[in-house]
Parts: sequence; C-alpha cells; structure tokens
Amino acid sequence: MFIPATVIKKKREGGALDKNEIAAFIRGYTAGEIPDYQMSALLMAIFFQGMTPEETLALTDEMLHSGIVVDLSSIKKFKVDKHSTGGIGDKTSLILGPIVAAAGLPVPMISGRGLGHTGGTLDKLESIPGFNTQLSLDQFKLALEQDSICFIGQTKEICPADKKIYALRDVTATVESLPLICASIMSKKLAEGIDGLVLDVKFGSGAFMKDFGKSRELAQRLMEIARGAGKKVAALMTSMEQPLGSFAGNALEVYECVQIMKGQPVLDARGVDRSQETRELSLQLSAWMMFLSEKYPSIEACYREATHILDSGKALEKFERLCQIHSGRLAELPTAKNKIEVPSERDGFVAGFETERIGWIGVKIRAGRAKTTDIIEPTAGIEFHAKIGDYVKKGEPLFTLYGSDSSVLFNVQAELVSCVSFSVNPTTAPELIREVLS
Repeated sequence: MFIPATVIKKKREGGALDKNEIAAFIRGYTAGEIPDYQMSALLMAIFFQGMTPEETLALTDEMLHSGIVVDLSSIKKFKVDKHSTGGIGDKTSLILGPIVAAAGLPVPMISGRGLGHTGGTLDKLESIPGFNTQLSLDQFKLALEQDSICFIGQTKEICPADKKIYALRDVTATVESLPLICASIMSKKLAEGIDGLVLDVKFGSGAFMKDFGKSRELAQRLMEIARGAGKKVAALMTSMEQPLGSFAGNALEVYECVQIMKGQPVLDARGVDRSQETRELSLQLSAWMMFLSEKYPSIEACYREATHILDSGKALEKFERLCQIHSGRLAELPTAKNKIEVPSERDGFVAGFETERIGWIGVKIRAGRAKTTDIIEPTAGIEFHAKIGDYVKKGEPLFTLYGSDSSVLFNVQAELVSCVSFSVNPTTAPELIREVLS
C-alpha cells in the first residue's frame, strides 16, 4: 500500500526516491487523491535535499506523461525548438523560429506568458491584433506539416501535473529548486514531440539565476534530462547584465523583430541602432538549432545559412505566414498614445544596470504582469538609448517610456534612472555569449 507520508519522510532525510515512488506521488496528486499539504511537504523536502539525476529524470518523465505527448512522427524532418530561461527584452523566438522554419526544419513552439520581471512569447505575439495562440493540437500539427512553424500556449492536455505543481511551488517558496525547475521546463519541451532542443540560459542582473556558475549548473542539468530522453541538445550561456536589444514591451518588441527581418535599422533618439544584439543572438541560436539536425557540415555553415535566410527576406515571409496561420493582423500592430524621454542626470560611462528592477518597472507600466490575472497593455514598454560602455552626457536620453497612461509613465521616471550606474572611467560591454555547451 502506498503511503505518501513515508515518501515525504524518505526525501526529508536525504534518501533517493525510486521511479515507483515518484510515479505514485505525481499520479496521486494529479488525480486529486493526494492533498496540497502533502505535495507541499514533498516539494519543501526536495528543495532542501535536492534530487539525483535519476530522480530528476523520473520526475520529468512522470510529469511529461501526465498528459498528452504530441505525436509528430508523421513529420519525417528533424523537429527542433529553443527554450530561454527569460530576461528583459528577450525576443529572439520571433526571429529564430521563422529562420529555422525557412531552412526547412519544423519548429514546434509551445510557449509561455510573462510573469514577474520577465516577458513571455505569447504576450508579444498577442500584441498583434487577432493573433490567436490557443490553436488546437490538431491545428498545431497541421501548421507544422504545411509551414514548419506554429506557436501555441500550454493546453490543458499537456503536462497537467506541471501546471498543478507549479501553482503550488509559487505559493510555497519552492520555485528556485533546480530539480523542480528542470522537470517543469523539460516536461513541457519534451511534450512538443521534438528531436532537438537549444537552451538559452541567462545569467546576470536580469536573469532568474544571477550567478554564472549556478546558471551553468542549470544548463548542464537540463541537458542531462534532454539526453536521457534521447534528444539532441546544446546550451548557450548568454548575458542578461543589461536588457537585450532596443525595446522591452510586447508590441515594441514585435516591431523591433520585424524591422530586423526587413533588414532595416532600429534607430533610437541618439541615432544608434540598438537592435544588433537581438539580431546576433537570434542568428547564433538559429545556427545551433540547425546544426543539431546534422544537415550542415559545421556551425559556421549554419550561421552563414541563417544569415542568408534573414537577409534575403525569407524569415520575414515565414513570420508573415505565421501571422496568417494564427489570424494575426501584423499591419495593425498598435503604437502607444504617450511616450516620455527619460534623460541622464549626469555625465559618464554607463557601468551597469539593475536589470531585474527595470523589468519590474515594466510591470508597473503594465508591460508585464505580477500575477496571472493582471491585464497587459500591449503598447506599454521601455526603449533603451544607452548600453554598458557608452558615454552619456547629462540631459541625453537614457530611456523612452511608452504607454497609454502618461501619469503612470511620469511616476516611474526617477526609479528608472536609479537603475543605471555610471563610471568616470571607460567601461566594457559584457560578452553576449560567454560559453556554448554541446
């Protein structure tokens, strides 16, 4: 007879749970037979005692098979996706998806919404009027068969155990547990029916995990699970010491991506194109997604092909087709009613950003949500006119705030300026990609 308390005690005392114990607990909780208080106790025990790689893989597998695993076996091509651990202005999915799909590789993306200081791909796409991310799984498969690309949200059929457990983790202070993070991420990604996965693991002041070493450990654990499930995988360790690209904010980020796919600069108030970081990271991630397919002889060849697809306009064509699939009217992308330039209060070299605080300011102006019930204002956001290493004079713009309510924008100006630190000596911009694990 299965007794949940004995499993909780075993993990509390540092023991390793076997597959049957994990399976019984997850299945019982998903079915409503194990109450929240016992799952909370197990989550806290895992938080303090951790899990072995074998336990984490078993947990992931059980969460994965708590619902439907999308069967894409009828699509004989190599199917590949990307997962980012999240950041400010992190919008690469909107570019890399079309690039890789235009290269002939299906990109089945089951994406998430923004919560807390980081943004979500679904929110960005839904800033396009009419864009429907709630397609059925049959529509999802058909789009992948015909056009190699589709972006949908997690449906009720996919990983219901993760949905239920994540909500409990959020209110029991167990979100930061590495095994629980890994199982949550990978159960959803493996449910897509992919053959390969590229991980964009962020570190720095705007990342979920600030410390490079801990972020690298997260990347390695995610890769272990992917390999254990028989998937090809690579991870790029990328900097989130400052916001990525020109904008943070949903319609603004779509605009930035479309401009990049059109081959047009995104010039700011100082006449500088800040979108080059977004372009470069999108190309690097695309190249690794393509490289996993083994269609190309080298990563350099993949990068050249990705660049050709982007520069030729094929990526833009695929993005426009994506909008058609989802009934999105890209030509009607909304713009903000109000904008306010936020000037620098001193001369100096930009030395750093409190990037997570910038993300929370985005939430205050309704570009993001603090809780799932919050309503996002699609045109709200922040434009970045200076990056680490730039010299700025007093009175020159540091940011521009966008949104529908000018009073809300006025109220955050001082806080936004306080997120920037300066130096009298020249500073160096952080390396965008510190390491690739493959």
